[in-house]
Amino acid sequence: MRRLGVLGSVLLAAVLLVGLCGTAQAVEPIKIGVAGPMSFTQGQGHWNGATLAAMEINAKGGVKVGNVKRPIELIKVDTNEFMSIPDATNAMELAITRHKVDFLVGGFRSEAVLVMQDIAMDNKKIFLGCGAAHPELCTRVTKNYNRYKYWFRITPINSKFLGKVIFIQLGTVAAMMKQAFGLKKLSVAIIAEKAAWNEPIVAAAQAALPKMGMKVAGVWRPSPVAKDVTAELGAIQRSGANIIFTSFSASVGIPFAKQWGELQVPAPVVGINVEAQKDGFWAATGGKGEFTQTLNTYARVKMTEHTIPFFDAYMKNFKEAPNYTAGTYDAVLLLAWAVEKAGTLNSDKVVPVLEKSKTVGTAGLLAFSKDHDVIWGPGYVTSLGTQWQGGKNMAVWPYKWEGITFEGTVPVKFPPWVIKRYKK
Repeated sequence: MRRLGVLGSVLLAAVLLVGLCGTAQAVEPIKIGVAGPMSFTQGQGHWNGATLAAMEINAKGGVKVGNVKRPIELIKVDTNEFMSIPDATNAMELAITRHKVDFLVGGFRSEAVLVMQDIAMDNKKIFLGCGAAHPELCTRVTKNYNRYKYWFRITPINSKFLGKVIFIQLGTVAAMMKQAFGLKKLSVAIIAEKAAWNEPIVAAAQAALPKMGMKVAGVWRPSPVAKDVTAELGAIQRSGANIIFTSFSASVGIPFAKQWGELQVPAPVVGINVEAQKDGFWAATGGKGEFTQTLNTYARVKMTEHTIPFFDAYMKNFKEAPNYTAGTYDAVLLLAWAVEKAGTLNSDKVVPVLEKSKTVGTAGLLAFSKDHDVIWGPGYVTSLGTQWQGGKNMAVWPYKWEGITFEGTVPVKFPPWVIKRYKK
């Protein structure tokens, strides 16, 4: 089992650094394309995480390939995938044909990544996914291994596992409401952005809630980039929902949280809100996002020995907490290790090394199933639940789950207007 290191302090003067030896400049670099929507926080997370990893590797002299140490060079691949899938495909093709990247990391919007994946596979380029959750990205590996074996998912866990985790967290909040307010039958409003990755989550929620003893109050599907969701929130309030189950990966998470707080809808929020994972969320919502709970990947809690050092290094250099797309940090370090172990950049020889790898990363033990998906569960990657409390994004889950409570985790809190609504 390998342990991924972490860069305690770096200077962001350049991404391509020479190694400790002055002759490193004469050595051809290993080019890694970092693909993501660079005008959005998700793409910024991709770039920042990869930057930390590349600088750590280069500060140690680079990656040993055979008898030669080669530095890492990152190529920024702005996919603009929120706005245009054709832009994403063009960016991937340019990265491979013009910039001659050796490997790729990143990708966010599942609809775009499915196409980006095909381009990488056409060129036999290893592509470590760090953003898209749709199961089909890994199902393809089992359907056509020889073509799709170059794909691996690092983060997040896939939509089905995301669903399991958020249902566990939803069940926890429901149990707390029943105990605190004496409620017997709860209803849940489902609000999820209209996007492919959400289809299995919405379907699973509609099927799971009745089995969990809860009623589905309704389903609302706003645009991923909607700027006003007061109509949806008004309808949710009229539905009498006791809990709001969210599933947002894009910018709609900001207006939703802000307007939920402004309207003081008497239903706690639990689920996924990627915008709520970043420090800028507090300012963006004017503090109205207080009590927003979301599935998360990072918080300043000890998931592994590398989590807090990575979190602190990211905060020091980028002045904000990492969101889950910063998992490119683990992806770049994993690639570097696999290349050294394989002794080559040849994708067909690196793939078997990745398949057998078990690495302690920043979010848990990274290992892959047969379909090249990251393994979820106790002892591996569990994910987190975080909630904004007093202007800080605090870890609230896992909390005594499967014997796991990460050091630094705190209990969930209900908004005062929810307490006022249901207090006996």
